[in-house]
Amino acid sequence: MKNTLNAIWAVVFLHLSLDVLALEPGAAVSVTPLIRTTHSWDGQPIVYPAGQAEITGMSIEIAPGAETGWHRHPVPSFAVVLQGTLEVKLKDGRVKRLQAGEALIEVVNTDHVGRNVGDIPVKLVLFYAGVVGQALTIQEKP
Repeated sequence: MKNTLNAIWAVVFLHLSLDVLALEPGAAVSVTPLIRTTHSWDGQPIVYPAGQAEITGMSIEIAPGAETGWHRHPVPSFAVVLQGTLEVKLKDGRVKRLQAGEALIEVVNTDHVGRNVGDIPVKLVLFYAGVVGQALTIQEKP
């Protein structure tokens, strides 16, 4: 759990402050950028919603062979895979596969499904850049 919390804080710290970060170089501090982009993984520009900003972070675990079900996010989000192999698929057939240590800028307003394609649980940390009162995930109706 301690490693998971350390990873969460490292991701938040790096994501929010790469340009304003002033670190003394040395052996005690190591910075490894995970991702920096203006577009989601499907190539769409990231656009923040209007309203009172609210950042939400969560830890998610997906059992081997399990999936999230088809869903979409109406707000920008990004994830870091801490363990396992995650496959994210869009309805048009495009697929993104991530391993532990890799980061992903999620698609916005695009139906997709996440699936654990490995033999150990997928553990990831996910952060949403939404607004107060707005849903973060909308499940597709069967």
